Amino acid sequence: MSENKRISNLYQSIYDGNPWLEVTLAGTLRNVTAAQAYKKINPNLNTIWEIVNHLIQWRRNILERMQGETIITPDHNYFVPVLDPSEAAWEQSLQNLAKSQEAWNSFFEDFEDEELAKIYVNNGHTYYEHIHGIIQHDVYHLGQIVILKKLL
Repeated sequence: MSENKRISNLYQSIYDGNPWLEVTLAGTLRNVTAAQAYKKINPNLNTIWEIVNHLIQWRRNILERMQGETIITPDHNYFVPVLDPSEAAWEQSLQNLAKSQEAWNSFFEDFEDEELAKIYVNNGHTYYEHIHGIIQHDVYHLGQIVILKKLL
C-alpha cells in the first residue's frame, strides 16, 4: 500500500471510521444540537461550534497549500464567533465539515507519494508535515470537543 493511501485511510478513519483512538469527529458531533454546540461553557473556552468552524477553515487552508496556493492565515486563526445559532446554521457547519472531508478524499485520489517531499514556500515544511499536521490538528480539537460535550 502506498504512503498516500495509508495517510488517506488514517484521515478518513478519524473523520468517520474506526481509528485507534476510538472516537471520530462525525460520531462525536452526531446528535449535538445547535444549542449545545453554541453553548459557552466558560468565557475563556471556545464553543464546540467555534471549534468545528475553526477545523473547517484549517482543513481548507492546508488543502489549498497542497494544491499549490500561498495562503496567509488570518490573525484570528479562524476562531470567530458564531452569529447565527439556528439549527439550520449548525447543520450547514456540519455539512461544510463533511464537504471538507470529501475534498480531502478527492485530493488523495490523485496525490502521489513523490509529492510528500515537496516544500511549501511560506514555511519550509514538507507536504508530508502539513498533511500529518492537519490530522494532528483534527485530533487535538476532537479531544476538546469530546471534553466540552461531556460538560454539557
